[in-house]
Amino acid sequence: MSDIEVESVSAEGFTTENEIDSEWSFVIDALGEDGPDPNQVLAADYASCYIPAFRVGAQQEGYEDIGRVEVDVSADLDEDDDLEYVGFDIRVEASLGEDKQAVVERGEDICHVHAALRDELHADISVEDDAF
Repeated sequence: MSDIEVESVSAEGFTTENEIDSEWSFVIDALGEDGPDPNQVLAADYASCYIPAFRVGAQQEGYEDIGRVEVDVSADLDEDDDLEYVGFDIRVEASLGEDKQAVVERGEDICHVHAALRDELHADISVEDDAF
């Protein structure tokens, strides 16, 4: 038995229904008509993985609670509709001062999606602290 079990079914067309570990269901549509397309899901998944990794990175740098964190993700596609760029504009409530880059790098080391992507797709990350 594997650690993650996903059943993906496409009865017709380009829509795929997914069930993860018999608990979570969602639709991905390659055409983006009946749900998000795979690139949109990957961009959201990357941010959803990076935010908690960023929080843990901040804790490792001595910040107990950094408050609210928001990420605006931008992603560019090439002529074949493959992802060629991902950027994160992060706003964080806490003031991270000189530790900002260290927190970013710790987050990159911790984020599983970051580790799974080829180097060219690692997010370009900017952080605005004291944002709220």
